[in-house]
Amino acid sequence: MAAEALLRGLLVPHLLPERCYDELLLRFNLLHVPCLKILISKCLGIAIVAGSLMVKLPQVFKILKAKSAEGLSFNSILLELLAITGTMVYSVANSFPFSAWGEALFLMLQTVAIGFLAQHFGGRTAQGISFLVLYFALLALLLSPLVPQAVVTLLQATNMPAIIISRVLQAATNYHNGHTGQLSAITIFLLFAGSLARIFTSVQETGDPLMAVTYVVSSVCNGVIAGQLLYYWDMSAGVEARKKQA
Repeated sequence: MAAEALLRGLLVPHLLPERCYDELLLRFNLLHVPCLKILISKCLGIAIVAGSLMVKLPQVFKILKAKSAEGLSFNSILLELLAITGTMVYSVANSFPFSAWGEALFLMLQTVAIGFLAQHFGGRTAQGISFLVLYFALLALLLSPLVPQAVVTLLQATNMPAIIISRVLQAATNYHNGHTGQLSAITIFLLFAGSLARIFTSVQETGDPLMAVTYVVSSVCNGVIAGQLLYYWDMSAGVEARKKQA
């Protein structure tokens, strides 16, 4: 009884509502589709949030190792940050469960770091510091009660054009350079996989069509960059080899 109470305390309500705990673990009705969807969605959401702790670290480490952000479009980084911030602020304002949006918090921190490094290694450290100060001041304002719900919804609605433009800018930079520079393949492929999984979890956990469509658009755009990474793989490797020889 003590073990059952402990298990119930761990799973309810974090992974399963009470009725689904009883259905799946007490009655062993493992084919109960609504409860299975909830369980799969919660597990996927937690996995995405956990993975987001490290998803952009390969990109950060690659920039630090090369002491260069060559191949990264700063404008693309800014637009991606706008999209991530919109998702985070919108989710907090609507009290969505953390498992439905938590990766946005960690992706935001890592994207801000990449933005600063892009400025720093581009010889614009002062601008990089200004970027950090202005961004966090704006974030504090957006998360405060001073901002109307209509503005928060509008911010989320700008996600789709922001994502599309950011990826078009990055794709254009890759095409112009003929390689993907310091873009991390691990980061891009993890972002692609995460956005695909988020389509299901956003439908299941939030029921918000705006969130779901945003992740569909994000998946398509991330897929384009992932495709470029594969296409330019040998060329990017050649650029790296020539740099080492030089």
